[in-house]
Amino acid sequence: MSDTLQAAIQNRLKTEQENQQMKFVLEKERQEAERKRIEARGIADSQKIISAGLTNQVLQLRAIEATEKLAQSNNSKLVIIGSEKGGMPIMIQPEIGTSKP
Repeated sequence: MSDTLQAAIQNRLKTEQENQQMKFVLEKERQEAERKRIEARGIADSQKIISAGLTNQVLQLRAIEATEKLAQSNNSKLVIIGSEKGGMPIMIQPEIGTSKP
């Protein structure tokens, strides 16, 4: 076999391998795009379900729970929370010198 023929065969094999690699990469990207679409649909569905169940009372309970966690934090010095319209803010100062869990 001549060197020219052998070089031509090798170039053709290299080109075919590059084409196969590109097809593989494109298919992988298509699958990733589909995965992202499915994930986005799941997030959107989740947000719709959560927002349907949110009421002012639920939000108020969540705010109270968050304030309690903040007040129980080892780093808390003073916690100030709002109150009803026109009311005075409520200040919570964790006990000094007590150990917290």
